[in-house]
Amino acid sequence: MATHQGTTPPWKTTIIVSTSLQNHGTDRMLSARQHRIRFSDSVEPGAFIFPLSGIAFLLVDPQDLSVRFEESGLIEKIKTFVQVHRNSFILLHAPFNGKEDLEIMSVIQHRFFGSNLRILPVRNNDEIVKGMLTIAKATSKPHVDSIRDRMSLARARIIESSPVWEMLRDFL
Repeated sequence: MATHQGTTPPWKTTIIVSTSLQNHGTDRMLSARQHRIRFSDSVEPGAFIFPLSGIAFLLVDPQDLSVRFEESGLIEKIKTFVQVHRNSFILLHAPFNGKEDLEIMSVIQHRFFGSNLRILPVRNNDEIVKGMLTIAKATSKPHVDSIRDRMSLARARIIESSPVWEMLRDFL
């Protein structure tokens, strides 16, 4: 299938998904976008792994915690996830309307401040899929190289047209 000049084919990748998410709905949404889904029992329950991007996401729904947050073991689960995956994200699935949702997010942020964990608050399956795909695409080859090239070009253009740089050139 030929593509028109200037257009790129849709981005497709393989995603390793925890079997615990097999009937979650996000797997159908990812499949509908032509991504290859591979279910695995060997990954953390609630995990999505994008091997070509080197990114892993852990879906956490505070409403699934049957006991108090502090006693749920969630912090230990996240700690293990961060140790295993260098580039890790928590998909915190909550409406963020109540005080409890914000407290959970705050506890996680404070506990993992300075680590390689990033928290992405999401409200529904559409936001889960959109957030994961945006981050994974931006960090995958060849897209990351293209973004890096565009940033270098933008930086060069800014430097060329900057009055500050012109003034500095005049001094030298």
